[in-house]
Amino acid sequence: MKAVVMAGGEGTRLRPMTANQPKPLLPVANRPIMEHVLRLLKRHGVTETVVTLQFLAALVRNYFGDGDELGMSLQYATEDVPLGTAGSVKNAADRLRDDRFLVISGDALTDIDLSDMIRFHRENGALVTIGLKRVPNPLEFGIIIVDDEGRVQRFLEKPTWGQVFSDTVNTGIYVMEPEVLDAVATGEPVDWSSDVFPALLERGAAIYGYVADGYWEDVGTHDSYLKAQADALSGKVELDIGGFELSPGVWVADSASVDPDAVLKGPLLIGDYAKVEAGAELREYTVLGNNAVVREGAFLHRAVVHDNVYLGPGAHLRGCVIGKSTDVMAGARIEENAVIGDECVIEAEAYVSSGVKVYPFKTIEAGAVVNTSVIWESRGQRNLFGPRGVSGLVNVEITAELCVRLASAYATTLRKGEYVVTSRDCSLAARALKRAVIGALTAGAINVLDLEAAPLPVTRFHTARESAAGGIALRTTPGDPQSVDIVIMDDRGADLPPAAQRKLERVFSRQEFRRAFPGEIAELAFPARALEDYSHELLRNVGVGGVRDMKVVVDCAGGTSSLVLPTLLGRVGVEVLTVNARLDDVSPTETLAERRRDLQRLSELVSSSRAAFGVRFDPVGERIALVDEKGQLISEERALLVVLDLVAAERRGGQVALPVTTTRVAEQVCRFHGVQVQWTSTALDALTSAAAGPDMIFAADGRGGFVVPEFSPAIDGMAAFIRLLGLVARTRLSLSQIDARIPEVKLLKRTVPTPWAAKGAVMRSVIEAAESAVQQGEQGRRIDTTDGVRVAYDDGSWVLVLPAAAEPVTDLWAEAGDMDGAQALIERWARIVEQAAG
Repeated sequence: MKAVVMAGGEGTRLRPMTANQPKPLLPVANRPIMEHVLRLLKRHGVTETVVTLQFLAALVRNYFGDGDELGMSLQYATEDVPLGTAGSVKNAADRLRDDRFLVISGDALTDIDLSDMIRFHRENGALVTIGLKRVPNPLEFGIIIVDDEGRVQRFLEKPTWGQVFSDTVNTGIYVMEPEVLDAVATGEPVDWSSDVFPALLERGAAIYGYVADGYWEDVGTHDSYLKAQADALSGKVELDIGGFELSPGVWVADSASVDPDAVLKGPLLIGDYAKVEAGAELREYTVLGNNAVVREGAFLHRAVVHDNVYLGPGAHLRGCVIGKSTDVMAGARIEENAVIGDECVIEAEAYVSSGVKVYPFKTIEAGAVVNTSVIWESRGQRNLFGPRGVSGLVNVEITAELCVRLASAYATTLRKGEYVVTSRDCSLAARALKRAVIGALTAGAINVLDLEAAPLPVTRFHTARESAAGGIALRTTPGDPQSVDIVIMDDRGADLPPAAQRKLERVFSRQEFRRAFPGEIAELAFPARALEDYSHELLRNVGVGGVRDMKVVVDCAGGTSSLVLPTLLGRVGVEVLTVNARLDDVSPTETLAERRRDLQRLSELVSSSRAAFGVRFDPVGERIALVDEKGQLISEERALLVVLDLVAAERRGGQVALPVTTTRVAEQVCRFHGVQVQWTSTALDALTSAAAGPDMIFAADGRGGFVVPEFSPAIDGMAAFIRLLGLVARTRLSLSQIDARIPEVKLLKRTVPTPWAAKGAVMRSVIEAAESAVQQGEQGRRIDTTDGVRVAYDDGSWVLVLPAAAEPVTDLWAEAGDMDGAQALIERWARIVEQAAG
């Protein structure tokens, strides 16, 4: 006996879940509804099946194929236009003429005893047997009235309460003799219940109704979809739930990873290769899809989460549905009956209210409160580039697929046959993702010079030196071992400037990638002596006279600087105590607590060994932290001033480049030594571009990043260290003495949450407030728009209002002669920003 599975429905009431997939493929208990139907057919010995398709037919065919994996034989009949329930079966008539057949819907969940229904049909000699089910609310279904023998007496489609004469409704499951197809017109929209069956009944045909005892749920609304999930977990419907029962009602797939400290309260289901971290809480009626990740502190209750979803730390989901490949970031909250479509991003701390529908491919910005459905436009702005390049969670936001697309876009912006330098830090994630980058570059006709594991400054140096068109370096995000940064450089080894970023983003978003012809596939090479060449050029350009009697302590932080420093320091001849001089691929970055621990250890080693100072590199050798000869950590802000004082005192002239967020104490230091300051914006490439200018002697970003212009315009921790060795050796003062003579800094910073859409209004309000105060007689005020809006006063105090480039916030800095003055200043302007941000 054959079966016909009707799988052509769009499921419009279930959007956005069905916005880009047909209703039969919606998962219940992590398997498509139609798969449960096919498994039911097989349990009752029906293995030859014709599937009728219309909406997104290819997706159904691709998923089930010929049915071999289910032990069935599937054939497909596709409609060019919708033909109705009867017309779709008629469309497959040439495969159904031999014997009686069974018709069943591919988007209703059921475990009805099909064998008993077929027996009932055969014993009654019926032309058609209709599967019936008693339901409490029959208004949405077709009512069928039968006599005591089960023969159908009357049909009533979707009645009002005044027309309800029975609670037995049509389930859409039929057993039919092949001659019934003669009553169906060919190529026309025809329905069984409203067209064919009433006509047959008038002719006296033997139409029977079989009242089933099993479970049946028409999954047609969001409520019924959640109900079907709960019924499956509660055992109300007989389904094949994969995995094992970890505890009563807690089903976990064999391949899933669940931390023993996670809280699980069944009934619930955790799918294949899913990961649940310690501290996460999954409560009743939660379904976690295959490959889903639930981070620590996340809470789920009656939540249905589809495949490949990421749930960040502290995310809170209750009674909602999350579509496949969606990322719900830290602290986001999604309420009852909300539905998030496929491939969305719900950013940190966002709040999606009850009943809201977010359609596929949308972004909800961090901190947003969404009360209405998001159908056409995203409620956020997600730029490809951020303050550290292209950044994101490994295998969540930054995947091998994204790396291929990004590198392909970058290759498309370059000429065929050009060279790009690549490198990575010591992490396993960066190693794997770099391989994807290299493959995409060479496939795009771009030759690759791979430095393998190398400090970021070495990559920048070789990108500029090798006449390469650019470079790509992958590193673990500082302080976040779960994330990675992709740093893309131009031919100077500097971070890609904004114009080039926008060009790359356009190609990336359009996916208009260039591909090489077979004869144009580019080559991969590994430059010899890359680290030695860097060390040689650095020592040739930076003076280290008088350092041989010095003692220093160096912490390599288990990073790639340990590949260069032995050669470098061996040539300098300084006495060095080195710690963490290894490649640590297990911990490629450190937490704040680990950093503090290592700095404390560095401080103890410096003071006990009586070293001139200590330095700690970040894991990619780009930034440094300083400890003075007394073992006291010098803050990043003070370190800039100390090194600036050393350089300016020795050079007695020239220019230094500093971002506008730097304390104006730097101006006092420079003025004392006859040096001028060039203020730059905080953009990625601004400091590098300024440092490449004439007469530059120093540049720094105030976050441990220093530039040695005579060697390279890029931030370089190792070059800064070598330069510092020479400066300290040639001065008569220790670092603590230099620090003590520099005035104390009275600089404050504050961050104000600001929706993306309000940022323009905020900056307009700031400008208007500044201009209005001047017009009202408030004297001594100047406005500087180098980056953001900086308001400076004659007494030396100032405030800077700067919208963040990659987050929905506005940053404020204020400096004054004392902390009370700085506090009053920043609070005054923070109120202006808050009022404008709404």
